[in-house]
Amino acid sequence: MRTPHPHSDLEMDLTSLPLLSIIVWLPVVGALLLLLIRNDRAAKWTALTIAMLDFIVSLGLLAGWVNDGSMQFVEFYYWIPQFGINYHLAVDGISLFLVLLTTLMGPIVILYSWSNIKTNFRAYLALLLIQQTAMLGVFLALDLVFFFIFWEFSLIPMYFLIGKWGSERRVYAAMKFFLYTMAGSALMLVVILLLYWQTGSFNWSVIQQLDLNPTLQMWAFLAFSLGFAIKVPLFPFHTWLPDAHVQAPAAGSVILAGVLLKMGTYGFLRFSLPLFPDAAMTFAPWLAGLALIGILYGALVALVQKDVKSLVAYSSVAHLGFVMLGIATINRQGLSGAVLQGVNHGLSTGALFLLVGMIYDRRHTRLLADFGGLWKQIPIFSALFLVTVMASVGLPGLNGFVGELTILVGAFQVNPLWAVLGTVGIIFAAWYLLTAVRGMLQGPLDNPANENLSDLSRREIWLLVPLVVLFFVIGLFPDLFLDKINPAVDVLIQNITATDVASFIP
Repeated sequence: MRTPHPHSDLEMDLTSLPLLSIIVWLPVVGALLLLLIRNDRAAKWTALTIAMLDFIVSLGLLAGWVNDGSMQFVEFYYWIPQFGINYHLAVDGISLFLVLLTTLMGPIVILYSWSNIKTNFRAYLALLLIQQTAMLGVFLALDLVFFFIFWEFSLIPMYFLIGKWGSERRVYAAMKFFLYTMAGSALMLVVILLLYWQTGSFNWSVIQQLDLNPTLQMWAFLAFSLGFAIKVPLFPFHTWLPDAHVQAPAAGSVILAGVLLKMGTYGFLRFSLPLFPDAAMTFAPWLAGLALIGILYGALVALVQKDVKSLVAYSSVAHLGFVMLGIATINRQGLSGAVLQGVNHGLSTGALFLLVGMIYDRRHTRLLADFGGLWKQIPIFSALFLVTVMASVGLPGLNGFVGELTILVGAFQVNPLWAVLGTVGIIFAAWYLLTAVRGMLQGPLDNPANENLSDLSRREIWLLVPLVVLFFVIGLFPDLFLDKINPAVDVLIQNITATDVASFIP
């Protein structure tokens, strides 16, 4: 029988509810309901209702939030006590907005899929809901076995989403995605068992107090972080990502870019840095080096892409390089910027994949050469595409600027060269994204196939409105987010080192 944790601190009536369990498991309940439904229309509304309800419930986290950097809404129940495995969920400022991002993307991808999935629609919706549960579990689980179960389970629905509903080379892309991420997870499991052997517990807070000898800590950090590096993906472990993005259905690409890749950066923040602090300090310059290579490499490769979806896919390699650069600084500005920029990337790149999917639904091509002059024919699409590109580039007043600037400030405190190279990456990002704008929207409307394109429908506009609104809210009022992120980052830094982490490189 599961026993509540005796130290759960429930300061408000709201926190007396198992809010995190409801958030995590509600999508699975929706997926099970879909098994009982035979009508596609009823399935649409059921899936959308469940996803919307999950988002609304997740907003309750904000209502009961305290800006003190602690783990909040804690749920702890003994699960398999003879092996030290427990049901342990909690959220802090590092995971809060990743949870909200996940629940926000849920109804968006379901509503987008209403008209463009023609086969096995109920199974498709069920997999989207199951995928949401897996990702939420990763962001909320604090028992390492519980976390690992969610981490591995997240591969299954995405494998089928790509392999069944993807493009021509979907099976190859799905297998590559699955094998790459599975390979990294195998070493992670070995380290989890090692930590259990050392402590007799899989509890994150208990393992965090463990003082491993330096050599063992180095190897544990490398093995544990490999799985996260592949998921990010950090250069040179990125090769699975373009194939997965290009071959996945549009909703799958939105989930990959919007949420799934953040599991990797979150893993570094939640596990690699606090559990192996000495190793994290030692390897931070190497992480920064790989991140900077990824920023520049991803941008240069994106610049030569002829397929707009492939261009956006490689932009993820560059943008997530920025997130990893912030993590490598191990200072307040860099880490807070990394958390915020992870959310920013999910919003802006998720919106870009939605827009690419919408134009593909109309033209059945993603080649830049097949477009041109779209502003004349579909101005609403063009305006939203431009705003989203500006958010991704980092235009002041939009979300990307705040995240990138904060990361660059943190990087400059550690090594000015990091900030210089990161700034070059921003220039390259503007180059390849504005190249896409010019190729698709500007110039003459000289392709007859584009002359009868219909602009975005009301449903498609409403899909993008919440994302665009958040571009401006984060860009103009970043403290609404940083006030919740910073205290958790301060706690993380205190757990890593008591020294001046902003100057650990001579």
